[in-house]
Amino acid sequence: MIDVESAITLFMAATVALAVGVYVVLDGFDLGLGMLFIAASGDSERDQMMNSIEPFWDGNETWLVLGGAVLLAMFPLAFSIILPAVYLPVIAMLLGLIFRGVAFEFRFKHQPRKRLWDLAFAGGSLVATFAQGVVLGTFLQGIPVNQGRYAGSGWDWTSPFSLMTGAALVVGYSLLGAAWLFWRTRGELQRKAGTWAPKLLAGLVLAIVMVSIWTPIMSESIARRWFTFPDALAFAPVPLLTALLVWGVLRTLSSSSTGGSPWPFVCTIGLFLLCYAGMAISIFPMLPPPSVTLFDAAATPASQHFLIPGLVLLVPIILWRTWLNYRIFSLRSESATSHDIDG
Repeated sequence: MIDVESAITLFMAATVALAVGVYVVLDGFDLGLGMLFIAASGDSERDQMMNSIEPFWDGNETWLVLGGAVLLAMFPLAFSIILPAVYLPVIAMLLGLIFRGVAFEFRFKHQPRKRLWDLAFAGGSLVATFAQGVVLGTFLQGIPVNQGRYAGSGWDWTSPFSLMTGAALVVGYSLLGAAWLFWRTRGELQRKAGTWAPKLLAGLVLAIVMVSIWTPIMSESIARRWFTFPDALAFAPVPLLTALLVWGVLRTLSSSSTGGSPWPFVCTIGLFLLCYAGMAISIFPMLPPPSVTLFDAAATPASQHFLIPGLVLLVPIILWRTWLNYRIFSLRSESATSHDIDG
């Protein structure tokens, strides 16, 4: 039976997981859209792409801040181990997010340098996405620890596995962006998004297969968890559901030739969530793997008790605000689109 302190620690870990998962889905599609920016034809299509995310993109990063803050406050040991291992990718990510944020605002206000801001927006999105993938790969491959301190070098993140996960996330976010454009735009841009998506889906499937093969080879504990009976039977639905969602993306893209369907986007989100669940299955309860558990890394009970009321209040407010933002502006966008078509 789980005691109260362990239950609180699990709740805090679930909060971090929720924040990171929601961030990946929400900021993933606008980062993906940014990377697709250079494939658009002319300012008209780029303006259409920008307008499709304008009400949403800035609030999406709230979840990144929440996840980082809870990790620091509730799992200080994990934070002190993970951050030194990925200093440079994290700095690159923050610089990329800054560049794309500035470019988003200035491309409409500084017309003589619009092309420069377009490149900054696309480049910032690419750098931020690749850096996030590298951080993920570094975390999954395991972080060496000695007496509660990071024991690796500042370049462990340059491993082939980490660089591969960086490239994989670039492809995955781009697929999210293409599926979003297929849903939220019309005309030639929507048609292009429909042609981009299957190619990006093929790349993502290849990346999922590579990670699924590489991680058990790299980690004996992960191999044991996935391929030892009876655990293998319990986890069998994950790859089956992944295959079903891949079929769902292709099916809904081909059956929605006129655009406007949210289902390719929904199925792509499902793919990301399944990959996220697979990662959690592989490493739980390590934070970070392979030698530190989330219970080892947790803050003192007094700190947890102090912070939990704020989280219980704050997380539902952020969820409600996020839902309300998407609800209001999605309805306005649909209304405006219908008006334009009728007109």
